[in-house]
Amino acid sequence: MSYTEKIGISSLMVAALLAGCGKAKKEEAAEAEAPTPVLVETAVLGAIDHVVAADAVLFSINQSSVTPKISAPVKRVLVNRGDHVRAGQLIAELESSDLAAAVEEAKFQYEQAQSAYATVTGATVVEDQTKAQADVQSAQSAFDAAKKLYDSRVALQKEGALAQRQVDETRLQMVQAQTQLETAQQHLKSLNGVGRQEAIRAAQAQMNAAKAHVDTLAVQLSYARILSPISGVVADRPVYAGEMASAGMPLISIVDISQVRAVANVPVREAESIKVGRPARVAGPDGDIPGTVTVVSPSANANATTVEVWVQIANPGERLKPGATARVSIIAETIQNTSVVPATALLNGDEGRQKVMVISSDSVAHERPVTVGVRQGARVQILSGIQPGEQVVTSGGLGLEDKAKVTIQQPKSEDDDDDDSGGDDAKPDDAKGKDAKGKKE
Repeated sequence: MSYTEKIGISSLMVAALLAGCGKAKKEEAAEAEAPTPVLVETAVLGAIDHVVAADAVLFSINQSSVTPKISAPVKRVLVNRGDHVRAGQLIAELESSDLAAAVEEAKFQYEQAQSAYATVTGATVVEDQTKAQADVQSAQSAFDAAKKLYDSRVALQKEGALAQRQVDETRLQMVQAQTQLETAQQHLKSLNGVGRQEAIRAAQAQMNAAKAHVDTLAVQLSYARILSPISGVVADRPVYAGEMASAGMPLISIVDISQVRAVANVPVREAESIKVGRPARVAGPDGDIPGTVTVVSPSANANATTVEVWVQIANPGERLKPGATARVSIIAETIQNTSVVPATALLNGDEGRQKVMVISSDSVAHERPVTVGVRQGARVQILSGIQPGEQVVTSGGLGLEDKAKVTIQQPKSEDDDDDDSGGDDAKPDDAKGKDAKGKKE
């Protein structure tokens, strides 16, 4: 091969290489200028709940450790663990034959006291008092008449119309009438005297004491019948028939779990917004169960810097068991008229701040630092950085640069996913065209 031929071949090779490099650069530039596909959603002005979530321990809404008030052997126990009881139901009995005998004896003593009281204040004494009062009135009338006659005869004797002897006789009659009056008055006074009143009072006191003794023993006898103070379920019965029941020691434990109380320890800062009466939800075996905040402790736990919050919830079917743990979500407040976006729109920005990518009307992405408020599930409150109505990137924003061109895609529906299952329908239109063209060729 001649030198000229070699130079020609080399020139052709260089030209081909330069053409290939130019084509590659054009392809790279085209790829660089291609818009990034993203999914977007519109920031809306709406409401969002400030939810405070915490772990809680479940407690029964009411419980009672039934303790006897007297010490006696157990005669019988009428319930077992797991039985449902109602308030006032007889659940156990203690031996009480000695108390029953004491009650009968006290009743006889009370009857004796009643009889003694009736003797002191009976009908005979009343009749004597009535007769004494009549005697006093009669003696007073006789004395008044004798005195009047005496005064009249004294006046006549002074005028010389009557002898002194007749005046003396009249005076004697008046003195006798006065003596009878004084005797009748003294007898009536004795009947109404302090001694008799004290006798009546003493008899009445003895009768009242006997009645109180009967009532006390009757109450003691009633303590032998153990009644349920609340409606609920028997949780424990450690004493059996024949054993000794001691006063003040638990005999039967009853819990009311028709409703339960979830007790959660909430950080002080979050508890500041929780008020009594706010709605809440507790995670149960069959899903969330609605409840209500009933207590927010006025003081914080110094050791854990938390506040105790109670949430009361219904327990249908008694599936929630006291002592178990549960997750409580309390709606502390509902914030109205605030900017809300999906949580997937949040990206990590510089210096630990968060940002979103906002798409303008010319399909250009703009980086916006935002201030985030409360979160509720898949939604988040934006306090500043965007306005309602702006479109934010929810997918495809990771690595997206500021002022980059984008193309907004529509989210795939379930029908689209089914269409992509396979066969010719799964191929792009260009591929179908190529196949058709290949067949034609």
